[in-house]
Amino acid sequence: MTSIEYRVPYADTDQMKVVYYANYLVYFERLRNELLRNTGFTYHQMEESGLALPVIEAVCHYKASARYDDLLTISGWVSEIKGVRVTIQCEVRRGEELLVSGHTIHACIDIRTGRPCRVPANLHSIVETH
Repeated sequence: MTSIEYRVPYADTDQMKVVYYANYLVYFERLRNELLRNTGFTYHQMEESGLALPVIEAVCHYKASARYDDLLTISGWVSEIKGVRVTIQCEVRRGEELLVSGHTIHACIDIRTGRPCRVPANLHSIVETH
């Protein structure tokens, strides 16, 4: 599992001073970036090798709201690799309180052809079950 801390800036909130719902997908993206970095194969390196992981599905389950200046812990892990698909589970917490959970599913593609291809071996090694 990979975790990062993130303090909510005012720009992430709506008129009610809570985090705008779509920003949680941005938080999931921040987490994915660090998750890949922790494998030793960053997004940049992946793209240089001719691969990409576009999102083909995104799901968020909202349980409570984050607010301006909250310190959040965003955690995630690769839960499944099946064929060319990679599923990444994510959670956003304020302290111990679970605010949002969800996942994104990605298709591994060859950038040059746009066709699906095998998921890199280093991602297979970090699959976790919870």
